[in-house]
Amino acid sequence: MARAIAMAFGLFILLWGATFLIVDKMVLHIREDAKPSSGFRGLFVTSNVQKQRVFDPPDWAAFSLLSIGSVTMLYSVALPKKQG
Repeated sequence: MARAIAMAFGLFILLWGATFLIVDKMVLHIREDAKPSSGFRGLFVTSNVQKQRVFDPPDWAAFSLLSIGSVTMLYSVALPKKQG
């Protein structure tokens, strides 16, 4: 069981590192709560205000995540098999 968990965790981190190699920055759109407009005509109309958050990972993050994920996956292969 620990072998499968370590392999899955290492693969997850490795894929995040590969993603950071491809993507320069990520823009997250965050919607505010829907606020109704005032007045009778605006009774069923809502205005959605969107904020943008920019996540710009440093250049070294991709290579660090790739190496940590690879080492974790190699460690999962080296774990002893369960006896019985």
